[in-house]
Amino acid sequence: MLLIVLLNLILERFGIDVIRTDESTILKFVEYIIEMAVIVVSWWYNNSFSQKALKAQKYLEALKEEEYNV
Repeated sequence: MLLIVLLNLILERFGIDVIRTDESTILKFVEYIIEMAVIVVSWWYNNSFSQKALKAQKYLEALKEEEYNV
């Protein structure tokens, strides 16, 4: 909320229309940002990107395959 107030003060100073909103709109926006952050973080941790992670994933798959063949 403080950021909106500060942004409105700056916009007023330069003669630009201010942002008119209420708390529920700001709350929805903050919830949306948090949801997107959670989605990105969970996607990042569930995928292998580095060479070490890719190598570890191949090793894990080989272990699982070996376990099923026994």
